[in-house]
Amino acid sequence: MPNSVRGPGDGPRAARPSSAVRGGTGPFVSRRAPGTRHSRGAGLSVEQRGRRNRWGLAFLITLLVLVVGRLVVLQGIDGAAYASAAEQDRLRNYTIAALRGQVLDRDGHPLAYTVDASRVVADPTVVRDPKRAALALTTLLDVPVPELTEKLSGEGRYVELASQVPPETAKLVEELEIPGVLLRDDPVRLYPSGAVGGQVVGFVGTDGTGLAGIEQAFEEQLSGTDGQRTVEVGSGGNPIPSGIDESTPATDGDDVTLTLDQDLQFVTDSRLGEACADGATTRASAVVLDVRTAQVVAMGSCPGYDPGAYRSTDPELLGNPVLSDVFEPGSVMKAVTLAAAVEEGRATPDRVLSVDGSIDAGDRVVRDAHDHEPIDWTVTGILAKSSNVGTIMLAREVGDRKLEEYLRAFGVGETTGIELPGESRGILESSADWTASRAANIPIGQGVSVTTLQMASIYQTIANDGVRVEPRIVRSVTSADGTVTPAPEGERTRVISESTADDLAYMLEAVVGPGGTAPLGQVEGFRVAGKTGTAQRANPETGGYAGGGYVTTFVGFAPADDPQYVVAVELERPTSNAEGGQVAAPVFADIMRAALTADGVVPSGTARPEFALTGTP
Repeated sequence: MPNSVRGPGDGPRAARPSSAVRGGTGPFVSRRAPGTRHSRGAGLSVEQRGRRNRWGLAFLITLLVLVVGRLVVLQGIDGAAYASAAEQDRLRNYTIAALRGQVLDRDGHPLAYTVDASRVVADPTVVRDPKRAALALTTLLDVPVPELTEKLSGEGRYVELASQVPPETAKLVEELEIPGVLLRDDPVRLYPSGAVGGQVVGFVGTDGTGLAGIEQAFEEQLSGTDGQRTVEVGSGGNPIPSGIDESTPATDGDDVTLTLDQDLQFVTDSRLGEACADGATTRASAVVLDVRTAQVVAMGSCPGYDPGAYRSTDPELLGNPVLSDVFEPGSVMKAVTLAAAVEEGRATPDRVLSVDGSIDAGDRVVRDAHDHEPIDWTVTGILAKSSNVGTIMLAREVGDRKLEEYLRAFGVGETTGIELPGESRGILESSADWTASRAANIPIGQGVSVTTLQMASIYQTIANDGVRVEPRIVRSVTSADGTVTPAPEGERTRVISESTADDLAYMLEAVVGPGGTAPLGQVEGFRVAGKTGTAQRANPETGGYAGGGYVTTFVGFAPADDPQYVVAVELERPTSNAEGGQVAAPVFADIMRAALTADGVVPSGTARPEFALTGTP
């Protein structure tokens, strides 16, 4: 049957071309003329091949344009930015700590100052051999090798190895050139006088910020302004010798000069310590004021604390009780009552009153410290003998409202304005709220609360011819460039007339004279004026007076004929009934003697007057 040619759909198999031959058992193989090559474009027309080539060329050109454009952007437009970013990645900004200003006593003796020191830190990711680095650092930093190795093997980027390292040690650490181990400023605050004046000076926290006393009150002046150093570092975190190294210097803090006398402060603190060691006194406070300026020459309490060891001190002791703790002062407040009576024309030093041993006060009876039959006492005798009954009699002549005015004028119930934090206002209720018993208690120093500083301020007013001056404890501030700015003086307010002040000084001198309650307050060679106080202490366990013991006080000034200093002493004695003239007056005398002697005050040139304590009405 002849071969037939079919179309694609004519049958199951199309006729094979004659050029196709079967070789062995393999597939059919197409035979080509010698020298010819099979092409993917075989069978395409010239027009199709041209279109395909044009599209390919366009794609290649587009790709080339994108690549070239990106290179232009990277190297031309963004090149500087990328270079800057790379440089910034190598820059490190470090704080240059400002040295905190000094706190000085009135004669320039340092009570607090700062020295350079460093913190040794590390970036563990850069440290190549932690154990080897630890071995090199252990002796210098006084840290065990295992501890250092553990820190240097961590995964974080920052770890502290040692703090407050002295400059000579820091230099040796730097010379080791251990990759990843760096130094940072870490100044150390030192208090060379320890606990002497510690409650006034205060202390700084771990971050170098003032947390108490002058350190807190003058934080802005003392702290200064930190500087900054920008350094280009290599892969080890160490500065590149030829890299960027720019600094903005720190401005050190100002120095604050106090009115304190370091030597007298030592005497005061020591004497208070002796008082607290007597077995009955749980707390003692004292303050010394310059009569004319009201500058604080010494201020302290027992127990005190060392600012350099504040973290190991009972937090309850970290305040300043002289200006924060309040107490009922007792008979030292009688001076205010008598000042009001004299100023209002109700009394003179030689006026005589018949004084019973007790007096009714509403639902209570107020008695003198010692029972007695009616006595004809002068007003001077009432003060010298510390008669409660006689004082209440005079207070009633003055009147509650007027007495309150005098109490507030003397500073009771108000802060003194001293430049220290944490001062209490004390407690003085409005006279409109006084009950009959309260109206009898307040004139004799019960039912009213003051601080030791307020108590001293009252007697500074009397000693200063009736002019109250706000207490001050800062003398000047000296900036880093040496400019000295004197502190502003305390505000001056006349409270009583000069003649009234003279009468009070005369009567207060009788207290330490023959027949008075405080002969132990005398200072040899000097005339002394002052007043004892023995007030019931509130029992914190019961809220009443029962079982609370007493607060004993003595406040006075000397020389009485030319007052220079006021000394106020307060002793808290929960288990004792001793009177102020027995225990507080001797403390006063010792501190006053030291103040007068150190200042070279000339002994009194006149003899103490003779006082008439009794008379005929």
